[in-house]
Amino acid sequence: MRRSALVPSSIGVAVLALGLTLAGCSSTPAGSSPSADTMSSSSPMASSSPMDHPSMTGTFMGLNGKAVKGTVTVSGSELVLSGFSSDEGPDLHVYLTNGTDEAAVSAGKQIDAVAFDKDSQTFPLNGVDPSTYKDVVIHCDKAKAVFGAAALS
Repeated sequence: MRRSALVPSSIGVAVLALGLTLAGCSSTPAGSSPSADTMSSSSPMASSSPMDHPSMTGTFMGLNGKAVKGTVTVSGSELVLSGFSSDEGPDLHVYLTNGTDEAAVSAGKQIDAVAFDKDSQTFPLNGVDPSTYKDVVIHCDKAKAVFGAAALS
């Protein structure tokens, strides 16, 4: 009978040893989360910072007989219009695009409505990767017309 009592305790020791071995494979103690120092910036979970995308700038020129003037600066977190003016339109919007025609506007990313007569305007780029675009377009959505564009560099 004594021998049968040893078998269950041997199994218990083996289970405990296995548990300790598996716990040693974890890089953080059970029930805790990794600290900021253990997370690397190359981690897919790391958030993108404005420094990940260098600023790009461009100068507007009018298209399709419309006047658009000023400069644009695009960074990782915002799009800024400076010295901006445009012919008046009923539904003007600013887009990030890869071209200046209607197809490029349709495939691009609408940022926000833009005021034709406001010299300085800033728009957040929430979740937009500006490095994937090469132009900023001022577009009248109601008339489906490009008023002007700035090539980014």
